[in-house]
Amino acid sequence: KLHRPAVMVSLKREREPEVDDDDNEDIVAAKIGRGRVVEDRRSRHCPYLDTINRSVLDFDFEKLCSISLSHINVYACLICGKYFQGRGLKSHAYTHSVQFTHHVFLNLHTLKFYCLPDNYEIIDSSLEDITYVLKPTFTKQHIAGLDKQGKLYRAYDGTTYLPGIVGLNNIKANDYANVVLQAFSNVPPLRNYFLEEENYREIRRPPGDIMFLLVQRFGELMRKLWNPRNFKAHVSPHEMLQAVVLCSKKNFQITKQGDAVDFMTWFLNALHGALGGTKKKKPSIITKAFQGSMRIFSKKLPHPDLLPEEKEALLVTDEYQEQMSESTFLFLTLDLPTAPLYKDEKEQLIIPQVPLFNILGKFNGSTEKEYKTYKENFLKRFQLTKLPPYLIFCIKRFTKNNFFVEKNPTIVNFPITNVDLREYLTEEAQVTEKNTTYDLVANVVHDGKPTEGAYRIHVLHHGTGKWYEMQDLQVTDILPQMITLSEAYIQIWKRQDSDDDTNNHTGV
Repeated sequence: KLHRPAVMVSLKREREPEVDDDDNEDIVAAKIGRGRVVEDRRSRHCPYLDTINRSVLDFDFEKLCSISLSHINVYACLICGKYFQGRGLKSHAYTHSVQFTHHVFLNLHTLKFYCLPDNYEIIDSSLEDITYVLKPTFTKQHIAGLDKQGKLYRAYDGTTYLPGIVGLNNIKANDYANVVLQAFSNVPPLRNYFLEEENYREIRRPPGDIMFLLVQRFGELMRKLWNPRNFKAHVSPHEMLQAVVLCSKKNFQITKQGDAVDFMTWFLNALHGALGGTKKKKPSIITKAFQGSMRIFSKKLPHPDLLPEEKEALLVTDEYQEQMSESTFLFLTLDLPTAPLYKDEKEQLIIPQVPLFNILGKFNGSTEKEYKTYKENFLKRFQLTKLPPYLIFCIKRFTKNNFFVEKNPTIVNFPITNVDLREYLTEEAQVTEKNTTYDLVANVVHDGKPTEGAYRIHVLHHGTGKWYEMQDLQVTDILPQMITLSEAYIQIWKRQDSDDDTNNHTGV
């Protein structure tokens, strides 16, 4: 009994150096200065600043020690770019500094610089560019000017880039998520909201709720994509995607190709919920930007195997009368006509084409479509009652059955600007909706086979009015007329007056 506490104390003392108390030095300094921290005279004259190698610094990856894999007290070595834990005598950062004579380290949490093994803080304004790359910040004035200019910036590695038009690294098979993240990065009200951390910092979530991690990581990614002082002209979405894997309970993976529409649906709803939004009462920046509403007219159909007189008897009952309901939407699904297998003289398949306005006919209030469930069949028609500032179209290219996924290669012919949707609104809505004309701002394309294909995206840079194509790290400019020749899968359209509607992004 007497020996047990002593054993516990000795064990505790042995473990202490592993998780290093980085503040020991500061505490001693504070005691010497009787409450004032006395600055080490070497702090402003560190002789090792010229050993920093900015070309190897990459803060896009998870902030964990490369040896212990711990998230606690992680420092970046500014000479080789590796991450190490602690800075005390037996810590991994200390050992690395002695072994490799790498002396300058940055605490990835506090953004303070230290010289090891001497263990003093470095204070030097020339290091500010490094902290800005690790944690970019945007003023309201900077955000307000993002879409008004098209200035090219030069990264540290010498490449020039437009902020926002930046490649995203395809780690293995995550291009399906990259294109959706790129598309949302070019929706100004959404981007502006996430560029300012103050907009969502105060949102309270229940204890143990991991979904807010999505909000934090998406904000960090937006700030990196729009950073005018990057060290390189591309960004790795590694931390963002790790949050996606975790929050989706591995439904979406980095290593396995996914469906961009499935990911977008989940991501929009998850962000809305994490920002405190609810289904009906409480809005979020997601619903303010993308949510519209429609009327659904639904009529139950008798079973096809019934005799004609039985069908007629059922059709007069209340159960088989047309019902009307109101529903909100974050995007509209457009159905493609079945692709005919025409061949030309050389036995080559002819790819069919369809105008956008033909497939928008689904929402004119009169076009009926049959929907089958496991037990029942319904006839439905749709009519829009409210149009959002930003309208998302999902073009239904894939049909899944029990055995395989089939892709419809039909090309949709669409204009890039001035698409008027007034005719798809109810009569009442036609009176109340002032502007119903939209311009395209993002176009996600799927190339290749259904399960193996690749994704790319076309985005409009608002400042220059030019279109760019992005596929992973590749960024090229593209002529607008080339966009309409692609197998469009997701499109984001901006209402022509929407600058005034949603750019007031604070206080959502």
